[in-house]
Amino acid sequence: MKAKIIILLGVTAFLFSSCEDFLDKNPLDAIASETFWNTEKDADMALAGVYSVMVNNHSYDWERMNWDCLTDIGFQYANHSNTHDIARGLLEPTTGGLVNNIYNDCYRASSRCNVFLSNIENVEMDAAKKARYIGEVKYMRALSYFQLTEFYGGVPLYTSPPTVDEAKVPQSPKSEVVAQILQDLDDAIAALPDAPYTDGHAVQGSAEALKAKVLMHNESWAEAADAARQVMQSGHYTLYEGEYNEMFLTVGQDNNPEIIFSAKYQNPDIYGSWGPDIIAGWWNSPSIQPDFPAQYQCIDGLPIDESPLYTGDPNDKTNRDPRMDYTVRYADEPIVRSDGYEWSDWTAGAKGDAPMVKKYVNPESVPIDYSVKSDQDYIITRYADVLLTYAESQNEASGRDQTVYDAVNEVRTRVGMPELPDGLSQGEMRDAIRYERVAELAMEGYHYWDIKRWKTAETIIPEIVDPGGFYRSYDPSKHYIFPFPQSEMD
Repeated sequence: MKAKIIILLGVTAFLFSSCEDFLDKNPLDAIASETFWNTEKDADMALAGVYSVMVNNHSYDWERMNWDCLTDIGFQYANHSNTHDIARGLLEPTTGGLVNNIYNDCYRASSRCNVFLSNIENVEMDAAKKARYIGEVKYMRALSYFQLTEFYGGVPLYTSPPTVDEAKVPQSPKSEVVAQILQDLDDAIAALPDAPYTDGHAVQGSAEALKAKVLMHNESWAEAADAARQVMQSGHYTLYEGEYNEMFLTVGQDNNPEIIFSAKYQNPDIYGSWGPDIIAGWWNSPSIQPDFPAQYQCIDGLPIDESPLYTGDPNDKTNRDPRMDYTVRYADEPIVRSDGYEWSDWTAGAKGDAPMVKKYVNPESVPIDYSVKSDQDYIITRYADVLLTYAESQNEASGRDQTVYDAVNEVRTRVGMPELPDGLSQGEMRDAIRYERVAELAMEGYHYWDIKRWKTAETIIPEIVDPGGFYRSYDPSKHYIFPFPQSEMD
């Protein structure tokens, strides 16, 4: 043993006494910061690194389905990311799961943005392209901080890479963080191309749509309506004219005019290792909350307790809003491949009695097992959400004018639902818009934020009865925001 220690000390002494050139060599298996940030190729690689945080991530792709499992829409059968614990009211700094994941994911993303923005000026490249890249990264930083404010309220705000001495930044008020988000988005709007979204790079419409959502969530109604209106009047976006469910599958996503921003996947290089086919199509985790299907209207536009078309079974899709069938699948409904092959093997993982998520599952992937590599893009922003953002914001700001009717009816009639009746009051229009957000955007990760900003979470969540007869819990004094993770406070 002593001989080994002497040899180790001798090697160490040799290393530290060797020439300075030997010690200063750059690593051969990685890019050194001293040789980076020089060329346009370096900027391209750094920008790709910013976007790469979105894939196989808890906060920017398929894991966002778990956010709806905190609501009356979804149910996390296997308690992935401790979602089921949080839904039942176990929301503490030590809870882990979503509490840690969202915080860490968003700061990892914003950190990459700050590194990019602090170094890009050193790169010799076309000035217009550099300005566009800066706009894209400011959009990504705004998206990351918006997600942080929606879950944690006021958070530590970093706009540049901190030194060791600056690493402990105090919590900023939410209003200060939101002001920075809006500034980043205004900068992005000015720098990004006024063009359709096609290749995964944020465009002007991506930033304008996010700005509208940020303003709506902070009750700046008139400003939110104006930002959404900019997207609507740009001429670049329309509702998808194909089958509604194709929009969430690879077959319907290339150059889709409804998609405004998404996490991009492409086999064989970038795929979901545990993508939607496995987690939703095979594991049934996340799944649909058993009482949720009763919320879907009948095809005449009336709730099931008012419509003469209702069959008496809340799970019966006959004469119902077509989005029910596009979103929900039951155990007696096989997945049918285009060649007629039927698959109904839900034997893996979190098999249970809860209805399953149909949205996102590619029929061509069956039979599903661990070898399936999903490459459906996860849509973060789409035009239907912009229309509903405009409708809600305009209704709150000015009342239910014809533009509000037009925006909501455009979403409804796309799937075959009737237009809203004339003469609705502002409150009735508010309820109609809220229904549309639920029916149209179910399991896309928006509803948890919606019921918090509507201040209905404290009444809706305690009424939810999960499979097994367990009631959920929601304490409005502390559950409207997540606590900071214990590890972060330590």
